[in-house]
Amino acid sequence: MFKKILVPLDGSELAASILPQVAELARKFQSELILIHVSPGLEQEGEPPPGTTAAAVLQTCQAYLGMLGKELNRDLKVEVACVRGNVAREILKYAADHQVDLIAMATHGSGEVAWLLGSIARKVITHASRPVMVFRVLEVETPPLKKTART
Repeated sequence: MFKKILVPLDGSELAASILPQVAELARKFQSELILIHVSPGLEQEGEPPPGTTAAAVLQTCQAYLGMLGKELNRDLKVEVACVRGNVAREILKYAADHQVDLIAMATHGSGEVAWLLGSIARKVITHASRPVMVFRVLEVETPPLKKTART
C-alpha cells in the first residue's frame, strides 16, 4: 500500500518522536522510509550565523539523519535527504519527484484545530497531492528510537 513513506524532520525531539510509530507502519507494509530535513533558505532566515557555510549545514544534516537512519536501518530500508529552501514547498516537491506514497509528520499543540497544526504541517496538508498522516505530539518523554531499537 505504501511503498515509500517520507518523514520530514526538523531536528527536534518532537519531530523524531513519531519514528517508532512510522517504523511500525513501514514494517507492516514493507515500506522504504525516507527521512528528510529541509534547511530553510536565506529568504526565511536572513543571513546565516557567522562561520556557518552551506557545507557545514549539509554536514550537520547528514550526521543527524544518518544517526536516525542507522537506528532504523536494522530491519528497514532507509534513505536520507538533506534539502535547502522553503520547508513546506521542498517537502512537497521531494514527495512528488520521488513518487512518495505517504508523508508522515509530527505536529504539536492542543485546543482549536487551527492552532493544533503547525504552519509547516498545515501547508503540507493543504497542498499535498498524496496522503499525509499527522501525529499529534504533546510532549516527548523518552528518546524516540530507544523504544524501537532491536538487538
